[in-house]
Amino acid sequence: MFSRKEERSVSLSERWPRVSKFILSACAASVAELVTFPLDLTKTRLQIQGESAAHLFGEATKRTNPYRGMLRTAAGIIQEEGVLKLWQGATPAIYRHIVYTGVRMITYEHLRDSVLGRAEDKSFPLWKAVVGGMTAGAIGQFFASPTDLVKVQMQMEGKRQLEGKPLRFCGVHHAFVKILSEGGIRGLWAGWVPNVQRAALVNMGDLTTYDSVKQFLLLNTSLQDNSITHSFASGCSGLVAAVLGTPADVIKTRIMNQPRNEQGRGLMYKSSADCLFQAIQGEGLMSLYKGFIPTWMRMVLLLSLRILLPPGG
Repeated sequence: MFSRKEERSVSLSERWPRVSKFILSACAASVAELVTFPLDLTKTRLQIQGESAAHLFGEATKRTNPYRGMLRTAAGIIQEEGVLKLWQGATPAIYRHIVYTGVRMITYEHLRDSVLGRAEDKSFPLWKAVVGGMTAGAIGQFFASPTDLVKVQMQMEGKRQLEGKPLRFCGVHHAFVKILSEGGIRGLWAGWVPNVQRAALVNMGDLTTYDSVKQFLLLNTSLQDNSITHSFASGCSGLVAAVLGTPADVIKTRIMNQPRNEQGRGLMYKSSADCLFQAIQGEGLMSLYKGFIPTWMRMVLLLSLRILLPPGG
């Protein structure tokens, strides 16, 4: 315990290290989210594009031509909806990062220090880091899932307006209230299963690949531990994470965006497995990788920002 005089001289980060770390991480994650958010919006639009279940359900429209590819999608959003629409849904995305970062950080540190435990030399083996990272990421994503749900639905509002459909929400808080009133607490966690799966897979790919590639480069090449090594390792890590996580992300996006009945139940998909089956049967296996390029680019940018910002979510 610090005396009163000592407390005045001790910095906030020393008195409350976890609180300070959380605040810095949340701020860093929010900045990174805003910088890369247009890629996330583009990814979401691509994942919904050509949805076979929408044609069967009668949601398809002939009044607007479907987007094709990342660049044409982004250009179409700017031309038809306005450049600021590239950040539609950014507010719940920031909420998501605050919740996800806080829960993941606290959970990971508890697993590392109290459950998995460090080695005798105080090091933390890679396999424990992977297990801890996947578990903490999955738990953090579960608690943040309602914010992801609102984000996805708000990201699709501009396209709905172009198709002549009524807007679902007036704002972020209205979205939470409406979803809660129509589907109850359970409705806020629609799509949480593929969402949690994605978080676990992305964390696994991120942790294992980044450290492995970086160590390989430092041991087998003349590269030093600098921005070049970091960027190369980030690119490889983002690639593996995107390959592992994109299929679950596509399923998550479609389940979260689907129309629902008065009880809050999905009208297009009965479950994650049903969505997966319909996507493969109606659009082919590669439909699970719609939005892969912006997903990969965003992961690389987020990983690269670690060199400039404190670690975030």
